[in-house]
Amino acid sequence: MKLVTGGAGFIGSHLVDGLVAHGEDVVVVDDLSTGNKAFLKGALASKRVRFVKGDCGNAADMKRALRDVDEVWHMAADPDVRAGATKPWSNFRDGAVLTFRVLDAMRRADVSRFVYASSSTVYGEATVRPTPEDYGPLVPISMYGASKLAGEAVVGAFVGTFGMQGWVFRFGNVVGPRLTHGVIFDFHGRLRTDPKRLAILGNGKQDKAYLSTQDCIEGMMHGRARGEQPYNVFNLASDATINVVRIAELVVESMGLRGVRFEFTGGDRGWKGDVPIMALDIEKMRALGWSPRHTSEDAIRLASDSVASARRARPRPGR
Repeated sequence: MKLVTGGAGFIGSHLVDGLVAHGEDVVVVDDLSTGNKAFLKGALASKRVRFVKGDCGNAADMKRALRDVDEVWHMAADPDVRAGATKPWSNFRDGAVLTFRVLDAMRRADVSRFVYASSSTVYGEATVRPTPEDYGPLVPISMYGASKLAGEAVVGAFVGTFGMQGWVFRFGNVVGPRLTHGVIFDFHGRLRTDPKRLAILGNGKQDKAYLSTQDCIEGMMHGRARGEQPYNVFNLASDATINVVRIAELVVESMGLRGVRFEFTGGDRGWKGDVPIMALDIEKMRALGWSPRHTSEDAIRLASDSVASARRARPRPGR
């Protein structure tokens, strides 16, 4: 049985769906602070999922959740990268400290396999692009990136000290159905309020790799099945990058709008800690037989269409 922390969240709920589709029994532990149990409706209906409402940083909750579990997929974290500039401790705690507590609970329960959702933000402003897994030194410029890198170090320590096995996946920007935050979600919200004007953080030239939820989950499962080292690290992203102006254009298109004026806040990045240019080298995963099905632009289109579809059923502000 597999345990998914944060399994009611955006990426976590898609992972639960993927594990169930592959015939796995799953335990989900989530405190629902940012997750949504409705995201698990289909998985729960399968009767292969046990839901534990709890804090994966709480020893008692984890002891209950780890019953009959042989592997943990740790997806729980603060999903708001920008929050690190205003609440750095919360951002760091929900990354590094939470990861330690989950691993320590596993150690006590004699569960040895751990899959960790990390991030491209661990690379900081890399001078080699696309950036491979062995790039260094790793100097993140956000608290989110720091928390993910510290979490990776904790995984390595538990592998080396307690004989565990770990898989670390460094994601590009993941987008798809059930989005609750991020540039696509924000653009849709702003344009529903004012369909003639769209504020864009920075200069709109920020250029990054995006990954569809489908490719993300398939990539994680593929890498988990084929990564045989005690400690495995893999990049997961699409090949091509896309800039923010193009994302805005795709969102406008998916909403069926015309004549939208783009307004820029200025500067080369959207917020403090934002990495304006990011591309990941995925040759290591290709060598294992995985390739993304979608380009960054494909992933953005699919995600924007899903947000548009979900929001059409909701009334606009003031109506």
